Amino acid sequence: MRAAVFHDRHDVRVEDVPAPKVGPGEVLLRPFFCGICGTDLHEYAFGPIVIPTEPHALTGAKAPQVFGHEFSARVVEIGSDVTSVAVGDRVSVMPLVTCGKCYYCRRGLNHLCVIMACTGLSWGGGGISELVAVQEQQVSVLPDSVSDVQGALIEPAAVAAYGVDCTGLRAGDTILITGAGPIGALSALYAHASGAAKIIVSEPNAKRRALIEAFGIAEVLDPTVQDVPAAVLALTGGIGVDAAAECSGHQHGLTAALGSVRSGGTVAQVGLHVKPATIDPMAMSNKDLTLVGTWCYPVYDWPRIIALVASGRYPVEKVVSEIIDVENIVADGFERLLDPNGDAQKLLVRVGDAPAS
Repeated sequence: MRAAVFHDRHDVRVEDVPAPKVGPGEVLLRPFFCGICGTDLHEYAFGPIVIPTEPHALTGAKAPQVFGHEFSARVVEIGSDVTSVAVGDRVSVMPLVTCGKCYYCRRGLNHLCVIMACTGLSWGGGGISELVAVQEQQVSVLPDSVSDVQGALIEPAAVAAYGVDCTGLRAGDTILITGAGPIGALSALYAHASGAAKIIVSEPNAKRRALIEAFGIAEVLDPTVQDVPAAVLALTGGIGVDAAAECSGHQHGLTAALGSVRSGGTVAQVGLHVKPATIDPMAMSNKDLTLVGTWCYPVYDWPRIIALVASGRYPVEKVVSEIIDVENIVADGFERLLDPNGDAQKLLVRVGDAPAS
């Protein structure tokens, strides 16, 4: 079967690999669409980072690794003891694989499992392939009202939702989102679905600002020409926002977020920083601020996110800028996403028996 396989940095090949076999408690899937995540991009550009070069302690997986952890699929076979899904079901995949035994798993914090693995990064397969086997508990059935494209976006939508939830946002609150990449854009949509009274988004890239403006739900700032905290104060009657989700993963975004929240407000760090950043602890103390780190999402959140998408209140498909074919994933996918002047926002890869449109 054909799959997109990571071998080393700048070495991803679309090639034939053996088809997986289904074990007890597993489900064999034929993917429809799969997103290229920022983690995938970092692996392509700088890896291996997360992808193991020695057998993973939980799964035994190591490079070469089939890519893909944001995907929708159809069930084509089920293993023994599988009861929650049936052949023919359309599903979205929660990619985290956890031990269920460590300190964190036993307390329901499976996303912090000390030996956590991930389908498409440290598992014997991934979503950018014709077939992939996953554990039964990783799949959630999609209702008819949720499309295959939307199903492939549940994973990044869950990242964004968890980040916004960690700010403590309540209906009627105001929120700043710094960075309008895929997670920032999804955060804006989720904040709107959650009843935010005012959403402000700061983004230096003109194409990304245009995307957010097209949503019609947020005030959009250009941090290259505007003082973000000053602009936020002007938009909030001199108070500042109740909460901020920092989705850029850059020092400027973190500084702007901390400078824009009101006294007693909360900033959630959602975007991953690739190098250390600095903060002003005295400024945080003076305003009694809370800075919260976030990692992935609760593993049990898929049914809730799917239901919110199904309701029409969380239109995650709006962040997709293009769907590409798997055979062109390097040139049309990874290389374009690495281009600082490129126009790619959120790319989905068409795989398996995905429809042509």
